[in-house]
Amino acid sequence: MRVHWERFGDGPRTVLFVPTWSVVHSRSWKLQVPFFARHYRVLTFDGRGNGLSDRPAEPSAYAEAEFAGDALAVLDATETDRAAVVSNSLGSQRSLLLAAAHPERVEALVFIGPSLPLADPVQARTFEDVREGYDGWEKYNAEYWRRNWPGFLQWFFGEACFTEPHSTKQIEDCVRWGLDTTGETLVTAQYGARIPDREAVLELCAKIRCPVLVIHGDEDAVSPQERGQRLAEATNGTFVPLPGGHLPHARHPVGVNLQLDEFISGEPHTPVRIAKRRAPRILAVTSPIGLGHAQRDLAIVRELRKLRPGLEVDWLAQHPVTAVLEAAGERVHPASEHLANEAASFESHAGEHELHAFQAWRELDEVFVANFMLFDEVAREGAYDLWYGDEAWEVDYFLHENPERKVAPYVFVTDFVGWLPVDEHDEHLTRDYNAENIGHVEGNPELRDRAIFVGDPADLVPRRFGEGLPAIDEWVPRHFDFSGYVLPSPAEPAPRADGAPPLIVAAVGGSATGIYLLRRIAAAFAELRKDVDAELLLVCGPRIDPRQIEPVPGMDIVGYVHDLHRTFAACDLAVVQGGLTTTMELVATRRPFVSVPLRRHFEQNGHVAHRLRRYGAPEPTPYDNTSPAQLAALMRARLGSPVDYRPVERGGAARAAALIEPLLR
Repeated sequence: MRVHWERFGDGPRTVLFVPTWSVVHSRSWKLQVPFFARHYRVLTFDGRGNGLSDRPAEPSAYAEAEFAGDALAVLDATETDRAAVVSNSLGSQRSLLLAAAHPERVEALVFIGPSLPLADPVQARTFEDVREGYDGWEKYNAEYWRRNWPGFLQWFFGEACFTEPHSTKQIEDCVRWGLDTTGETLVTAQYGARIPDREAVLELCAKIRCPVLVIHGDEDAVSPQERGQRLAEATNGTFVPLPGGHLPHARHPVGVNLQLDEFISGEPHTPVRIAKRRAPRILAVTSPIGLGHAQRDLAIVRELRKLRPGLEVDWLAQHPVTAVLEAAGERVHPASEHLANEAASFESHAGEHELHAFQAWRELDEVFVANFMLFDEVAREGAYDLWYGDEAWEVDYFLHENPERKVAPYVFVTDFVGWLPVDEHDEHLTRDYNAENIGHVEGNPELRDRAIFVGDPADLVPRRFGEGLPAIDEWVPRHFDFSGYVLPSPAEPAPRADGAPPLIVAAVGGSATGIYLLRRIAAAFAELRKDVDAELLLVCGPRIDPRQIEPVPGMDIVGYVHDLHRTFAACDLAVVQGGLTTTMELVATRRPFVSVPLRRHFEQNGHVAHRLRRYGAPEPTPYDNTSPAQLAALMRARLGSPVDYRPVERGGAARAAALIEPLLR
């Protein structure tokens, strides 16, 4: 019998996350592992019947004692003398057996939504009955599992486990993990032995000598909360009720992580209140999805320093944003090295000049939890006077979910509001996410001390957040202040030699998703050079190796260029992706350009395209229309051509700073 285990971190103490029912595997702990691995040595393993562990064919192989034996084997294989043991649902039986039989190996026990026969089940289950149709808990049935395993998973996680609204991502994850095994395997596992009755559980509880914490949702539709209360009483443990359903570590990870860490470490997570000091200090979080965030944040901070001399800023940022900040002489907080990389995760979902940005953003959930936990630590220890988040979605979301963590004025900055569907499949998901965000803001209107939209009311797309939800351009003005567009700090255009041929600049931002467009631009430039004397500066950015592009006569290939807006201001034509920052810089400096938005990117094709039309910029060019000949013809037509853009009003950074500065008093 092979058991797949993993080890993370190298802290002085060990936390073992044991598997629950074999309907899922150890990825079910994904929102806990990154945080705990920064402080502890973390062990996980896949339970028999799922993941990378074996799927024995005999029911006896799924006896609870066998799972407990697997946990002991993992401790032995990793040379772990003692560990804090964390379990969920059916995993409580394995943890209880392990701690009762080997108390010297278990230093603490945590039970989340324990499933033990200490109280009657929520619903009576008829596992053996064969029916014509199955409804509700009737689907907890051997025949139904064999006939329609995906249907059971969708019902079990979609209705029984997650009773909280807006749980679409958690449900998707669990269904996907459930599909890594089969209904037949789970039928076999179901016939394995269970701890038989209440008396047997109480006998095991009497043998527990370590500290015990029980966390249980008050709307748990799988295992009634009474079970958790009785387990805490029987083990002399601490009972913590939480709002919500059966899997709070997945649906409310920040609160659960803090509870677990406080219990295991014995150290409270009480936020530090702001300390009196002569110069105010800001903790700034800048989204790494596009380098434009860093440039506008630098512009705003420079204006803030004019209003508050001596202002200190610690930037919690990750590559490639750190390249911009360090080149500007800013202080990057040392904890930044522990941030999970959002840009790399985003890029992993990209295809050839295609990125379903909304879905890629949804897949950042474990990155967001890990990074918010780090933010919470830094903010708690630093006693900052203000928190600033530029599209810091993890900070904004989890502060709304955990408002008690907020102990400083908080500013949220964004240049778009509203997730937009790119196909029919997205419509119910974007509507659900938008509804949750609206509920957060309207349900806790004081949490954001200032919400700033980088733009004007006319820049808002005239669409609804979703069926039955308000219009974006009507709702946002009630909840945001408008700074106008924030341009980089003024700088002279990059110098050009007298008599130099026309200069074309091509750039695709700070991610690696633009490499396909860069290759097409290079090929188009080779066509253009047949009858036009021009030069091309191909800017790969910080995440594309220039050596990946075939050289072309007249083309200079470079990596990251600091203050790229100065180079754009001096060009005769730009060929770019459809990101807002680059295109608006070109509009502001009145440069002709070609923009090619990523396919299936809701922001570039929706929010950005709407704003550019308002300024009279050229329509975006679909990637499918950028063959070398097509793109060369377009470049030839626009090279040095006159433009008639609407002027971009200056002073957005100063207006944003004026909105923020009063919060520092």
